[in-house]
Amino acid sequence: MKKKVISRFTMILFVIGLMTAIQFNTVNEPDSRDTRDVWEIRQELAREKQLHSELLSEIGTLDETLSKYEKAANDSPEQVLKETVEVLRQDAGLTEITGPGLEVHIEPSQEAIVTGQNIEQISPALLIRFVNEINRFKGIELSIDGKRVINTSPIRDINGRTTINGKPIGTPPFKIKIAAGTLDNAEKLSNHLKASPILDNFYIDNLSVNVMEPQEEITVEGYDGELELEYLEAAEEE
Repeated sequence: MKKKVISRFTMILFVIGLMTAIQFNTVNEPDSRDTRDVWEIRQELAREKQLHSELLSEIGTLDETLSKYEKAANDSPEQVLKETVEVLRQDAGLTEITGPGLEVHIEPSQEAIVTGQNIEQISPALLIRFVNEINRFKGIELSIDGKRVINTSPIRDINGRTTINGKPIGTPPFKIKIAAGTLDNAEKLSNHLKASPILDNFYIDNLSVNVMEPQEEITVEGYDGELELEYLEAAEEE
């Protein structure tokens, strides 16, 4: 009997000790705090609001397309399909696009011309960095030296030549055409590029970047290559 009492008493003490230890750790464990400053939080909030706006816009577009299908169910569904295919072709970069935008001229630097230095092709690494700088802005369509850049466009060195979509670009000077969606976006992109530190990298390579003033209409060429579809599979419908 005494052994049972002692055993129960030991168990109670063990439970009390365990609970005390847990409570002690809970009290003394520091709360994780958000160490970001106000500016970083505001930037994150701005990004989330931008994403929310883009999603709402996409939902609106899909609702509009669905509404067209419903209205044309008994009239002309073929026409709606044709319009949808054309929109998809535009989104994929297969068609020429005209709208507000700007041009960027890649040229030999004045110092290189005066000193008679040989002007080399722009390196793929520098061109990729510049394209990434441009693509920080949403809704951008661009072509480089007449070659449309789409999501799958490779920029690389082939036999010592810088190529886009497997086609070599010319030795500077050449133009980069950018369609920005709206004139306001074009002006923001222009100001961003003019102040970007990446321009110093062009100067090191004896090149200069001249960002032209935004225009109401810029025509960006369509993609004229074959789309790589090796990783796509046809969806099986019920």
